[in-house]
Amino acid sequence: MHPPTGEENALSIDQTIDQAFRPIAQAFSKIVFFSIPVGGVELPLIVAFLVAGAAFFTVYLGFINVRGFRHAIRIVMGKEDKEGDIGEVSHFQALTTAVSGTVGVGNIAHVAVAVSVGGAGAAFWMVVAGFLGMASKFAECTLGVRYRTENPDGSVSGGPMFYLDKGLAERGWPRTGRVLGFYYAICIAIGSIGVGAMFQSNQAYVQFVEATGGSESLAAGWGWLFGSVLAILVAVVIMGGIQSIARVTSKLVPFMALLYIATGLFVIASNFERIPAGLVAIVQGAFSPDGMTGGALGVLILGFRRAAFSNEAGIGSSAIAHAAVKTGEPITQGFVAMLEPFIDTLIVCSITALVIVTAFDPGSLATGEVGGVELTSAAFAQVVSWFPPVLSVVVLLFAYSTLISWSYYGLAGCIYIFGPSRAVRVGFNTLYCLFAIVGCTTSLAAILDFSDAMVFAMAFANLIGLFIFAPSLRRELNAYWAKLSERDA
Repeated sequence: MHPPTGEENALSIDQTIDQAFRPIAQAFSKIVFFSIPVGGVELPLIVAFLVAGAAFFTVYLGFINVRGFRHAIRIVMGKEDKEGDIGEVSHFQALTTAVSGTVGVGNIAHVAVAVSVGGAGAAFWMVVAGFLGMASKFAECTLGVRYRTENPDGSVSGGPMFYLDKGLAERGWPRTGRVLGFYYAICIAIGSIGVGAMFQSNQAYVQFVEATGGSESLAAGWGWLFGSVLAILVAVVIMGGIQSIARVTSKLVPFMALLYIATGLFVIASNFERIPAGLVAIVQGAFSPDGMTGGALGVLILGFRRAAFSNEAGIGSSAIAHAAVKTGEPITQGFVAMLEPFIDTLIVCSITALVIVTAFDPGSLATGEVGGVELTSAAFAQVVSWFPPVLSVVVLLFAYSTLISWSYYGLAGCIYIFGPSRAVRVGFNTLYCLFAIVGCTTSLAAILDFSDAMVFAMAFANLIGLFIFAPSLRRELNAYWAKLSERDA
């Protein structure tokens, strides 16, 4: 049964909310994405800033994303744990909480968005961005633990707003640090609503409708109801704080990631003969795309922009989750944090890209129209007709895990501004759940505008801090390597 439509020109609840939200999202996006023309394409300055930051830390920290990978595995397996360390969750739980915030619907939807606008080559630059972003993630998560704050109730709070505030105060710039800290806290509090609540619930609803009959689905037109159920399920977990979130994500993340990787590999294997052509299309499209405004530069910008939204390297958000770890050495969690972009982008996003380019003719992908989960779903359906419902389960799990993680990020921003009172926690979590309902009633394009703008707006302050703290990070890293060498000698 579909909702009543009334007069033909009457708007449904979903359409009314969408029309009210869309102009706000578009206006905000134009402000954040200030661009300059380069080679026939508009280059958003913040995207250039993120790319430069990731490349800088990769080189400046001695390719930590390569030489620190093995040690990161050792730490996350608990082999460097010590009793009595301050914190709330283990290295593994901190990682799964952060991964649940990055391995979300974006890994399915944003790859599809990138290739539908820029062709197969956009996936190549997403992977490059993921590799470089491992170094940015190392830097920001080390700082997140180093400058975290222990609250009166025994909980800990950390993230860019805290290391901007405390770190710059140590350097004699307390007022600057406070301003940047407040700016970041406001951005993460509001941005969590777009990135976490609205985008994730929107794509979960879209996939659910597609899997249950499309326009003929019983769920079509009932986005507000679907969102309400999802919001209740989110509220059950997030009201318990980071320990409740970590308990859920430590079990949910491995299951959902393995389920998606297994189904994705099955689809790719079913199209085995198309893999060589798909890989060639990805590489060729990265450097000589067809029909993409701005050519290779345009595809590079698109790939980095979508990757930044997917793995959030340089944004600073996941440093909030990593800051809750039980450790006496902040740098250990920096190593663990590098696994985030590796899992998120180099593995999961790559699988999504291969599913799409092996299911369709790569030359037909760059339509210029924004396609999200529905494109990936169609790629799965090319192999097995009943796979979209399986993908629906994966999408719902991805969306749910990201919803609960980003609520913690937004709450951390509010705690920095207003303090860790119960009223602040309950008030923000309630508002967050309400916007999960709004997300199910709004168009993808409008949500992308708002979400992208909020994600990149917060990056400005974070990257400024990372560059300032770079020398101390390198000294700490060199001292840590020296200590390990002495221990293992």
